[in-house]
Amino acid sequence: MSRQIADLPEPLAAYVRRIGVRADPLLERLRAETATLPEAQMQSSPEQGALLALLVELVGARRALEVGTFTGYSAIVVARALGPEGRLVCCDRSATWTAIAQRYWAEAGLTDRIELRLGPALESLDGLLAEGGEGTFDFAFIDAAKDEYPAYFERVVRLVRPGGLVAIDNVFLGGAVADPAADGPGVRAVWALNARLAGDENLTVAVVPIRDGLTLVRRRA
Repeated sequence: MSRQIADLPEPLAAYVRRIGVRADPLLERLRAETATLPEAQMQSSPEQGALLALLVELVGARRALEVGTFTGYSAIVVARALGPEGRLVCCDRSATWTAIAQRYWAEAGLTDRIELRLGPALESLDGLLAEGGEGTFDFAFIDAAKDEYPAYFERVVRLVRPGGLVAIDNVFLGGAVADPAADGPGVRAVWALNARLAGDENLTVAVVPIRDGLTLVRRRA
């Protein structure tokens, strides 16, 4: 979900984008097309995309997983960062949204690097585990139904290798996670996930206040 950079006024946010995000006509066109959709707020921001690409490069990832693809912006930046030999598996249930993604993936020359699995994400993740995918991914990005975050994570952390990295988007829920009066399936799910992460000594965790909050989780062993 794309929101204003946390705590930054718009002039400073624009400055961050100007110095920290390289111009890319294809991605700009994708953002413009996505902005016409009612669900446009779900698109990853340019500065978040730059961070994801850097993280992929830092862990030396060659195999990545995305849970929640929407129109494909984050998939493009991740797939590019993986390099020519890299492979990205994208899980999304919307044929409509991912049809837009596939057009831009083709234009970016990334079709051979990206495998799209259409259907409920939990079923796709279970399928990857059943196929022997445990411990075979270097990087994963979770940005789908918030009420299923704990279930996504339990599968993703098994799919990621020791030393691999998981990025989880929208962990602030627009500030609701810090509001004691807030309630709802998404809020309760993120609270449960945060408690689970805090209690696992096999994980290194950091929360980055970018956009709507991004939690980074490194599996130690």
